[in-house]
Amino acid sequence: MQVYPSPPVAPIERVAQARAGLDAWVREVVDWHFDPASGCRFWLERARTLGWDPRREIAGFGDLRRFGQFEDAWLRGGPVERFVPRGLAGKPVFVFETGGTTGIPKTRINVDDFRVDYELFSATLPDEHFPRGANWLMLGPSGPRRLRLAVEHLAQYRGGICFSVDLDPRWVIKLIQKGWSEQLQAYKDHVIDQAVTTLSANHDIRCLFTTPKLLEALALRLESMGTTIRKAGITGIFSGGTEFTPQWNRFAHEELLDGAYMTPTYGNTLMGLAGSAPSGPHNLYKITYYAPQPRAVIEVVGFDDPDRLVEYGGAGRVRLTTLTKEFFMPGFLERDEGEREPPCEQYPWDGVSGVRPYHAFAATTTVGVY
Repeated sequence: MQVYPSPPVAPIERVAQARAGLDAWVREVVDWHFDPASGCRFWLERARTLGWDPRREIAGFGDLRRFGQFEDAWLRGGPVERFVPRGLAGKPVFVFETGGTTGIPKTRINVDDFRVDYELFSATLPDEHFPRGANWLMLGPSGPRRLRLAVEHLAQYRGGICFSVDLDPRWVIKLIQKGWSEQLQAYKDHVIDQAVTTLSANHDIRCLFTTPKLLEALALRLESMGTTIRKAGITGIFSGGTEFTPQWNRFAHEELLDGAYMTPTYGNTLMGLAGSAPSGPHNLYKITYYAPQPRAVIEVVGFDDPDRLVEYGGAGRVRLTTLTKEFFMPGFLERDEGEREPPCEQYPWDGVSGVRPYHAFAATTTVGVY
């Protein structure tokens, strides 16, 4: 088994400060969501069944376990209005769906969270590779997922304009499941056609979001045309998905990017966007993700006991807690697993590496464009 070096561990005092800040934020968020004047119908109704007052008894992050596991089914189906906090009444509400699976999707309401998440992420992007004022291409899932609007806001926040393609990941998954390989290739070609056309239209696009599979397809198409990602004008890429392994990361840097900068990310509609510690030859391209704490917290917990944190370096399931004034979701078991990583200098809280589909679901999970 390959052993990957870890980034320098954060000083103990910074870890303690981050934990104190998280506990304070938990108290503020719980107070907001369980206040009859500001909370949402979902949590105010559940509060009446608890037999205890969260506003009095939740003192920090560790106390959130008293709520138990947040159930996947609670986010599938409506009315979605039950999650809109009364304190945000009258504000325009977005509703975003998760992933590309079929059936009733999980939904999450948003007012400004998607903007805040990507503004925080913006601070992690090096300006020399993601120039201020540069235009962007969003080459990824569109439709009811928040990714398109979030990347567009990121471009605008950094002073640029965002171009995007049409991409329906649910159609991709259906093609894969039905074994319609010819149609799958035709649809992928159609998506890459859109990207190449936009890049060749003299819009001075310098920055790109895409998934690993689409990045590879784009690079190979450009290579067949006698050019590269960097020669097409792209200087900075952020990408994410469960296909983003150290092996693929190295392959991309050595064979696809032609010197363009790329940073891995791990995110979804429920969490926001987790950045990564520096990755490259110095650590054999290992990728470790850190949630945007205190707005979201990632834990790696036992496969057989979701209340037990695994040891550092141990494998477990990803448990997500989301903590914003718009959305409170304690103890949600994701469809991913990985290894628990210690706090690092840039992110003084736990991270996760080796993110991959949860093994109990892997046989029935279709990854699609991710």
